[in-house]
Order: sequence, then C-alpha cells, then structure tokens
Amino acid sequence: MNIIKRSAALLAVSALAVSLAACTTGSQNAESGSTESAGQLTEADLAGKTIGFIPGVNDPFYISMQCAIETAAEGYGLKVSAQIPEQFEAAVQTPIVNSMVATKPAALLIAPTDGKALEPPLKQAVDAGVPVGLVDTTLDDPELAFTSVATDNEQGGAAAADALAELVDGKGKVLVIAFKAGASTSDARQKGFEDQIATHSGIEYIGAQINDNDPAKAASIVQAAIAANPDLTGIFATNLFAAQGAATGLRNANAQGDVKIVGFDAGSTQIEQLERGDVQALVAQKPSDIGTQAVEQAVAYLTGGDVTPQIGTETVVITQENLESMQDAIYKESCS
Repeated sequence: MNIIKRSAALLAVSALAVSLAACTTGSQNAESGSTESAGQLTEADLAGKTIGFIPGVNDPFYISMQCAIETAAEGYGLKVSAQIPEQFEAAVQTPIVNSMVATKPAALLIAPTDGKALEPPLKQAVDAGVPVGLVDTTLDDPELAFTSVATDNEQGGAAAADALAELVDGKGKVLVIAFKAGASTSDARQKGFEDQIATHSGIEYIGAQINDNDPAKAASIVQAAIAANPDLTGIFATNLFAAQGAATGLRNANAQGDVKIVGFDAGSTQIEQLERGDVQALVAQKPSDIGTQAVEQAVAYLTGGDVTPQIGTETVVITQENLESMQDAIYKESCS
C-alpha cells in the first residue's frame, strides 16, 4: 500500500513538472515570437508599413538620400515618415528620435549626429522593438543597428589628399578644417586625409581645426593660418560650411589663387563654388546609393533575409575640367 502511494505521488510530481515545463516553453516561445516577429514577415506583409527616416540636417546630401529611400520603399509598398532636424546637433535630434519611436515604425533609418550621445535613445528604440539602421554616420557601438550604410569617408579623405597634393604641385603647407568633433564622418574624413597626405613627402601638414559648421569661424581659422604660415598652399574643407568659410577667409586675406581648396559634397552651392573657382575640387558622395541600400537592408532584416552589417559606398572627385561629365554626381535640391 505504501509502495502504491509513493508511486502515485511520484507520478503526480512528474505530471506537475511536465506541466510547468510546457508553460515555461510556451512562455519562451511567445517571447521569442515577439522578438523575432520582424524576421517572420514576408515582403507582401510590408505593404502599408512605415519606415522612419531621421537625417542629420536638411541639406542636398540628405535630400538626395531621402528621395532614394522613398523610391526604394515604394517598390515594397512601404511608406516613409521623415522628421528632419534643423541643426546637426544631438540635443536637437534626440527628441525627434523619441517622437519617431513612439509611432512604432517597422524600422528606423537614422544618421546619428553624435556617435556617443545618440546611443541611449537608439538603444531604447531597439529595446522598444524598433530596429535601427544607420545611414551616413555611425555610433561608437554600431552593433545596436542591424546595418550601417555609409560613404567610405576615410577613402574620401584620402582622395581629397591626393587631389590637393596635385593642385599644390606636391609642396607647401596644408590645413584641414573639420566641421564637427565627434561626428563620425568628420573624424573619418580627417583621418583618411592625414594618413594619405603623409605619403606626399613634399607637403607639410600643419593640423586640423574645428569650425563647428560655422562658416565665419572657418574664415577666421583660415585668416589666422595664413598669417602664421605665409607658405600655406592648400586646405581640405570637410563639408559645405567649412568650404564656404575657407573661401571667405582667402578673399579676406587676399590669398585667392595662391591657396587651393578641396571641398566635400556636391550640392548646388558646392558646384557654384567650383564654377566660380572658390574651390578647385570636390569629393562627392553617393547619397542615393546609401538610401537605396539602406532600404534593401531593412527589408532583408524584416523578412529574415541576409543582412550585411556594414556597407561602404564610393566617392568621386569633381573638378571644373570633368564637371560636364559628372552631372549624375550632383545632389538633388528636392525629390520632385
């Protein structure tokens, strides 16, 4: 009788254990389903869903990217919700991220304005179930994102170094005006330039200064540099505002023509600078390629396809001599 009772008790315990295991497994499967639901979608499921896009600021580079994102998204039946910061500042972009995440887009494509400051809000986005893809700029911890699609900015900086070396006949002193400390694109362009200019033995690199996207500050930097270095022969200006200010600084110092400028990007203002001779060469990115590939990576992530964690796009160098053949490299002012 005792044996029978003990056997019954053991059977009851076993049944309870099986029941608990089933509950636990069911709970895990439910949780797994919630975290993997994006990968279980089909392309047909994407129709009507929204991809969020937050650029760094409103300029032709990001406009061109947004146009490509919208075109690529339309091909999958996706909508695009874009919210555009008025300034390239983390303090401006962060509340926009929070607002966008609250709308629960299927994915968020963003150009973070600061590699460190944007990590917390983007981590919160991922934790809230909004997958993040990086475009143009990156984070100190890019593994937060399912992909990062950007210009190979180090290669672009190296191309600028070679172009400037040719313009100054491989001699004299050269300066970099970097637009923003902590912005991954600015840092990478500077590094690529510095590494490559070191291979030109006749050129002395006198360092980089930050203009914080302020043309007036860039002009002051150039005037001071010329006063301290009368043999300055070249400047690499890492974005539009740096190039604008550098050209103004040269005019104020009566050094136009004596000092060559290589700028970055190819919006209408940069092209006008090139045509006027304010800059002698431009390193143009391919923002449309970035936008298109970012959407393709988002679709692959959402549908469980193969995702490429990091994609680098190319640059081209535009001069007055090849401008006519480089019209496709000029950025758009609008999507219409």
